[in-house]
Amino acid sequence: MNEKQQNLKTENRALTHRLLVLVAAMFGFGFLLVPLYDVFCEITGFGGRTNTTAAFAEEAPDLSREIRIEFVTTVNSYAPFEFAADVDSMTVHPGKMYFATFTAKNLTGAEKVAQAVPSVAPASAAEHFTKIECFCFTSQTFTAKEARAMPLQFIVDPELPEYVDTITLQYTFFDTARAANNTL
Repeated sequence: MNEKQQNLKTENRALTHRLLVLVAAMFGFGFLLVPLYDVFCEITGFGGRTNTTAAFAEEAPDLSREIRIEFVTTVNSYAPFEFAADVDSMTVHPGKMYFATFTAKNLTGAEKVAQAVPSVAPASAAEHFTKIECFCFTSQTFTAKEARAMPLQFIVDPELPEYVDTITLQYTFFDTARAANNTL
């Protein structure tokens, strides 16, 4: 092997090492992207995310103001469930606690586990919509063909900006067993 071929071989080996380091760094970044995005959304309220644990606020209700809460439900295309809010909307006073009920039904002949993922629009209302109790806090286990009413207890903070007169609470229902299998 002459010197030119030896240098080329050395350069190729160095390039291969650099590319492998780049691939490992890209994989690491991709792996950390989801937790970083979750932290970002939690800090900024971006993406319409609300609290994920029970909370309680003790503020006097603002009876002079009415906010329309719209409930929108969707089921992931792979989830074998029916899922709907018992009412399409309700009118609330900020600072007062309210209850709503959603109904889900397992359409299969087997036990299934599902999770509801909430989102609030407009995004500026997300930090002012506080769930006290919500079926979305934990996964729900359904027996074969089981239908169940699931409660939501919430308060709209009186500090909600004045320009917001309608809040849309949207839930997407996922089959968590299928979602876990798709990530493997």
